[in-house]
Amino acid sequence: MKPLEPLPPSFIWGVSASGYQSEGGNVDSNWDRYNAETPKQDRYGLSVDFRHRYREDIALAKRLGVDTFRIGINWARVEPRPGEFDEAELAYYDDVLRTMLDLGIQPLITLDHFVYPGWIDRQGGWTNPRTPDAFIRYCDLIVRRYHHQVRLWLTFNEAGFFVMIEKKYRKLDRSGVRAMSDHLIAAHRSVYDLIHAQRADAMVSSNVVCCGEGLISWFLQRHTDRLFLDGVLDKLDCIAIDYYYRGVTPTLLKGRMWECDPAPDGLYRALKRYAKKYPQLPILIAENGMPTLNAQPRADGVTRSEALEDCVYWTQRAHADGIDVIGYLYWSLTDNFEWGSYGPRFGLYTVDVLTDPTLARVPTDAVKTYQSIIRERGVPASHRPRR
Repeated sequence: MKPLEPLPPSFIWGVSASGYQSEGGNVDSNWDRYNAETPKQDRYGLSVDFRHRYREDIALAKRLGVDTFRIGINWARVEPRPGEFDEAELAYYDDVLRTMLDLGIQPLITLDHFVYPGWIDRQGGWTNPRTPDAFIRYCDLIVRRYHHQVRLWLTFNEAGFFVMIEKKYRKLDRSGVRAMSDHLIAAHRSVYDLIHAQRADAMVSSNVVCCGEGLISWFLQRHTDRLFLDGVLDKLDCIAIDYYYRGVTPTLLKGRMWECDPAPDGLYRALKRYAKKYPQLPILIAENGMPTLNAQPRADGVTRSEALEDCVYWTQRAHADGIDVIGYLYWSLTDNFEWGSYGPRFGLYTVDVLTDPTLARVPTDAVKTYQSIIRERGVPASHRPRR
């Protein structure tokens, strides 16, 4: 076994967030409808109000020492009506990026994170053959506006999983699933070319869910990959993966993610699998984190700090073993709206949305841990993983 060494100076250290999940506010979108039509869900409301507190949150990221902050641009926010772009909302994103860059943080932009405008929703969402052209028009505006400032891009967040979410809420039949899959693939391919036409050195991808280990996970991974990844492999500059759990289990399918095994060692095996399957592409860990329920201790006793240390250990181990892993983005900087609930907490800073009107950002035990990891470019060689 090769000795564990610090990750290289070029390694990307960052945090991830999405526009809709963290920004809050009344924006006409598919997810506003889904939330309104599902009484058992928590009301979205202001979420953690990143829309008005972004300077505070970016300053928190700076104090962590990160060099990269992944954000999402909310299509529904910037194009509330077909072809009409809201300059006030674009100015907001202008200032978000300016604030990051002024602090020496490079932005990574996600162009779609499960959310689209209400007018797209009312014309059938991504099953409508007109939607790819509308999305490309929106992306063209965003890319032209920000390509000088932004090198790192994700077109769609977890596109295969996106199809499965839409199947649930839109009650898509097999033809609807196929149509959405085809439209996402076509849109990604066009937007990839569009970005590279504006910036030759751009790194463009679309992050995929790593479903983990076991038979159910294998079938689900194959299904989601067929829905998107297999159709865009020649239009990716890296493989971007999201890793959270050892595998898909009945507990996870019931939504009790805080009871699922975070299995940091599974991240190492996932990196090995992707490196073997796609040897021509470097790997970016676009999301990794561990949920708790309402910021309470987990039943298994694993702390956020411990899980973070172990996941970084296995990332270093993969790099030492020759895997071309180029970055690690923690999900997420703060707690946020987890698609219907404020119960699952992933944040380095916890926020009690339902009980604290001040939305105070309270540091978890992992804040100092991540600061140390970034400063030292990993965990010490003496670290022994718990899992």
